Amino acid sequence: MSYRMMCLTAHPDDESGAFGGALLMAHDKGVETTVICLTEGAAGSFRGTAASDEELARLRRDEFKAASQLLGLTHAEVLNYPDGKLDQQNFYELTGVLVGKIRTYRPQVVLTFGGDGGVNLHRDHTIVSLAATAAFHWAGRGQLFPDAGAPYSPQKLYYSSTPWVSVYKSNEGAEAARVPYSFTLELGQWKERKIEAFKMHTTQHGVLERVRDFIDKHMNDESYLLAAARNSRPLAEDTTLFAGVIED
Repeated sequence: MSYRMMCLTAHPDDESGAFGGALLMAHDKGVETTVICLTEGAAGSFRGTAASDEELARLRRDEFKAASQLLGLTHAEVLNYPDGKLDQQNFYELTGVLVGKIRTYRPQVVLTFGGDGGVNLHRDHTIVSLAATAAFHWAGRGQLFPDAGAPYSPQKLYYSSTPWVSVYKSNEGAEAARVPYSFTLELGQWKERKIEAFKMHTTQHGVLERVRDFIDKHMNDESYLLAAARNSRPLAEDTTLFAGVIED
């Protein structure tokens, strides 16, 4: 009997920058933590020393591995969907892949981005949000994706909520609607470890420098919206990620 959490992301560094606090806190409480990252991040604007997309992909996979070790992840995978082109993939097939991951690792709690696209409004973040939401609801339905493993129904789905938006070389985020939140995790001792995990993504240090003022102001906590739950309840009664979860 144990608690299990899965985080579904789009790029290496998402697991640390957006969800690192929740993952660290869960790990330290004995929760099995899994991250499934859909792309290698080979189309990133910040590329470190990489001379090609292929080299950047290799570097970012290595960085993801290092960050995963620091976060104490139980399982961590980077898939090979094309960075920046998740919106061009077959949605049903993509959802089926995530259904398979849910059925394999059987998380009671699933974390992903909201439909807004997160802190940088990235369309890949929006697509992983949509596919993760469908997979959350469909993983327990045996008539869907019968070859993806035995049906399993997660109990809670959360979207990350960002207090700020920063779109690279654009001010279009200023008026963007954002996902609200139902509760906040105060990171405390986990703040510095979260930042350290993000720093494992050395090719992305330019991102860290670009948003340093925001990080200094807002990295003390992470906020989440309860988007679905097996046992319906008022949002005000949901105060922790595993509140009301039944071990299975």
